[in-house]
Amino acid sequence: MKITWYGHSAFRIDYADAVVLIDPFLSHNPSFAGKVEDVTAGATHVVLTHGHGDHLGDTAPIAERTGAVVVANADICGYLGGLGLSRFEPMNTGGTVRLGAFSVTMVNALHSSATQVGGISHALGNPNGVILKAAGEKVLYHMGDTDIFGDMALIDELHRPRIGIVPIGDRFTMGGEVAAHACRRFFSFETVIPCHYGTFPLLDPTADVFVEAMGDQAGRVKVLAPGGSLMA
Repeated sequence: MKITWYGHSAFRIDYADAVVLIDPFLSHNPSFAGKVEDVTAGATHVVLTHGHGDHLGDTAPIAERTGAVVVANADICGYLGGLGLSRFEPMNTGGTVRLGAFSVTMVNALHSSATQVGGISHALGNPNGVILKAAGEKVLYHMGDTDIFGDMALIDELHRPRIGIVPIGDRFTMGGEVAAHACRRFFSFETVIPCHYGTFPLLDPTADVFVEAMGDQAGRVKVLAPGGSLMA
């Protein structure tokens, strides 16, 4: 699979038979310098971890333009349905949806999930991490926005993810030292991609603290520049 990071928590996962966008916060993302239409071309699915605007991002226009199916918790699907979207796979924590070329499982995350529209807050279910599995590919775990929690051990036991996409920016998620502790204690990742940093002044500007805290496992960390890709 090919994994591309567009800054913040926005990723594109290219499988042989599917193109998955995760948390496509693009047009208002200070880290993103490309054209939304170009980087989302061919998208078949949009997977959302939670309802904050910096994760919902461009989901509605992308889905309208590409016909991509939105995979999200039921509350987010209902909200986006009110905006006119109609192609959904609603789910919730603990559930798995099989989508032909790949599957999505929602797991816990410690965060919040709501969006503000016209000064009104809309509660959009619980936050999640997502596990993506495809035949012949390594299991990928996008943690969403989260703190460390002990049941990460169960996530590893159940799903054995080998690729971890990990928030490290502090203040709204784990900081670098805690994120490294989570990776080292609970998982056997072969590849770790840090995210949710450097986007806004309130977040840690670099991945340096995380990489240093990974110690003898620092070689597993792949620090991408926005727009950068790797094959996994």
